[in-house]
Amino acid sequence: MSAVQTLTVGEDEGDQRLDRWFKKQFPLISQGRVEKMCRKGEIRVDGGRVKAATRLEVGQQVRIPPLPDTAAPAPVARSAVSAADAKLIQSCVIYRDDHIIAINKPAGLPTQGGSGQTRHVDGLSEALKFGFEDKPRLVHRLDKDTSGVLLLARTRMAAKALTTAMRHKETRKIYWALVAGVPTPYLGEIRYALVKAPGHGRRGEGEKMIALPPREVDETPGAKRAHTLYATLYRVGSRASWVAMEPITGRTHQLRVHMAEIGHPIVGDGKYGGSGQENMGDGWGAQLGGVISKKLHLHARMMRFEHPETRKPVTITADMPDHMKQSWDTFGWTEDLAAEDPFEAL
Repeated sequence: MSAVQTLTVGEDEGDQRLDRWFKKQFPLISQGRVEKMCRKGEIRVDGGRVKAATRLEVGQQVRIPPLPDTAAPAPVARSAVSAADAKLIQSCVIYRDDHIIAINKPAGLPTQGGSGQTRHVDGLSEALKFGFEDKPRLVHRLDKDTSGVLLLARTRMAAKALTTAMRHKETRKIYWALVAGVPTPYLGEIRYALVKAPGHGRRGEGEKMIALPPREVDETPGAKRAHTLYATLYRVGSRASWVAMEPITGRTHQLRVHMAEIGHPIVGDGKYGGSGQENMGDGWGAQLGGVISKKLHLHARMMRFEHPETRKPVTITADMPDHMKQSWDTFGWTEDLAAEDPFEAL
């Protein structure tokens, strides 16, 4: 058995659960053992009793009781990411420094695991360590079929700073989409609230949201206010439009639900546009037909934020996926026709 120890929470260890911090210090100690030591008061923080879920802050003193020299066999080291997948996710990197990694997430790749999802960005990020001890941490997410800029933090401090900035709406995100019909007015905002549809799964692709008038938020359990800006950039007659969107809030499926609710679903959106909704030229229907791909035409084009270390503004842009490029080519559009930030003057 070891002697009693007192450890100080380090500069890059704050704002995390006690049990997770403990497991990094003593990986052979089981979760059950950590919880038992908390219940018995053997683990203490700044002299006080704590729970396994207590969040630690930088500089706090953690009392570690005597621990057995061996508590469990060491796990067999193995690579969780195949060589092919490592090459794939590394090829998606569009920005990297000692604090942040940004990737251009491919359409069809989930951000995190879920029901039946075993291959996702969070898992593949093991291949994005680039010499660091820990894999980078996700600080936000994109829907499985949405492509574009996705940020990961390489340190706990960067993760905390970026998460806080997003919570306080101090970041800018611009999405591009191909939508059915032509939204009017050309420049507008959508304020429908969102609530999870009854009978649908947990957060993820199985989940479905319903739009509500803002006046019904207070009387609807689980409803949350949502706010989107949109700008109609170019159109193909009355059949389809290239639209830029900025989500002021960050609700599940927000952009997809909002565009469908105003009568202009995003092309390829089977969940909110209806997989059988063929667009016959009347401005409705998420499937344009012909050579236009049936994949979702929604892309996180640009993200602007304050760097967590240098405090300087950083702007990251991501090229569109191939199926959207082909649709743009079909309509004679090029990426340079759009301003980087069509809402900047608003």
